[in-house]
Amino acid sequence: MANEEQSRRDFFGKALGAWAAVGGLGLLYAAKRTWDPLPSVKAAGYTTVDVSAAEENVLYTEMWRGKPVFVLKVPKNIADHPRLVDVGGEKFFIAIGLCTHLGCIPAYYPDQEKFICACHGGQFAADGEVLKSPPPSPLVIPPFKVEGKKLVLGEEGPEYKKLKAAGLVA
Repeated sequence: MANEEQSRRDFFGKALGAWAAVGGLGLLYAAKRTWDPLPSVKAAGYTTVDVSAAEENVLYTEMWRGKPVFVLKVPKNIADHPRLVDVGGEKFFIAIGLCTHLGCIPAYYPDQEKFICACHGGQFAADGEVLKSPPPSPLVIPPFKVEGKKLVLGEEGPEYKKLKAAGLVA
């Protein structure tokens, strides 16, 4: 009788241990799912911009991760600058469209070929460099990759890594 009682107790102990292990695995799975980014966040990670039809000196604004990104086909009369990107033989300026002073969105004036922030009068050249304070630094260049006549925002391509190595990217 004592031996039968012992084996019954062992069975219930093992069953309880297995039940607790399954519950623990379920808890770990649920915790991992809450730590993973949502599918909508993953989808917002990359944005593809086709610049094949871009017109010279016309500012295009794309949204990437909730921020405006400026894409400007730079006029040919503007001197070549290391911050400009070659896409299919054309020079483009790519930047997050937020002033580095207080985060306002600067407006582009094509006739003056510069960005002007209305909040505090900060000015940026068509290559994103600061022309007039108070902005402390140039417009920020987002991670990008060039694929033919397309830009993939959010992915670090060789062009971006070159700018990063030169210290031109924040």
